[in-house]
Amino acid sequence: MSQSIGVTRPDSPPLPGSAIIEAADHRARHWHSPHQGRLRLGSAAHKHAMCTMFHETFNPYKPSVIDWPALDDETLARITALPIWDIAVQTEGKARLRMKAYADSLKDPELHEAIGLNAWEENRHKEVLSRMVGRYGIRLAPEPEYKAPRDAEWAYMVTGYSECIDSFFAFGLFEMASRSGFFPPELIETFEPVMQEECRHILLFANWVAWHRRTMPIWKRPLFELRVAAVWVFLGWERIGLARGMDADGREVVQDNNFTVNGAKSVSSEEISVRELMGLCLQENDRRFAGYDSRLRRPTTMPNLVRFARRFMRAPKPRAA
Repeated sequence: MSQSIGVTRPDSPPLPGSAIIEAADHRARHWHSPHQGRLRLGSAAHKHAMCTMFHETFNPYKPSVIDWPALDDETLARITALPIWDIAVQTEGKARLRMKAYADSLKDPELHEAIGLNAWEENRHKEVLSRMVGRYGIRLAPEPEYKAPRDAEWAYMVTGYSECIDSFFAFGLFEMASRSGFFPPELIETFEPVMQEECRHILLFANWVAWHRRTMPIWKRPLFELRVAAVWVFLGWERIGLARGMDADGREVVQDNNFTVNGAKSVSSEEISVRELMGLCLQENDRRFAGYDSRLRRPTTMPNLVRFARRFMRAPKPRAA
């Protein structure tokens, strides 16, 4: 990562130097629990492993010292034309508040600390985006007032499952952007830790869901499963529609809530079939999770749905040389 970094939490000293940057990046991508044998879902060892993983893979980069690369006019136009910035900044703002609300509702100290750190990292994502749009002159609509959720667990579930959907597609699109050269390598490198951080977030969430299912009383499980189904229906409905809002000049704009699904043309000049894009998303999803303890539960819904859908998609015809 092309920047000086330091742990931004007040209880930790700064960590400058390229060797430490590389070590922090490696540590953020590779982790294995010292627990011997099976990690039984719902056990105290499982909870300890997922929370310890999240703390020990923390990447101490500082948004305030990111050295944003200079962009030529063409690249700058591509970046500013992406229909995602308002939604991206607002999504991170809501995610921070929702995760903090759920963390504050928990009596378990391990979960409180891990999900609280997740909320802190969401706020850091928001700061990264805010500094980027400021650096490149991207105008944002006024942010709405962020309100604490009435139902903290529901809000946490909506945020967690939403990240599982969006990150799966974002992994593939980010790799497309990296391969295509549409954006400079320095910009890709700057955002790489944020992408891997999203992987950690959904790894923590997937294991929280598995742990929560196993530890709640049996009589509560049917209601929980209904809530999970309701979250998926809500997110599906949200992604069918478009998000409307006001731009910085007070004009109504339509923003694409489905950019992570249909944004391939915005990150590459090459034609790619839906089947090829889905294959790339699967490949990148597997790659980003590969360094973490295989006994931890991975998000499975989107990968399984995409693998099933690809069976019915025709392979693209060979392109002419």
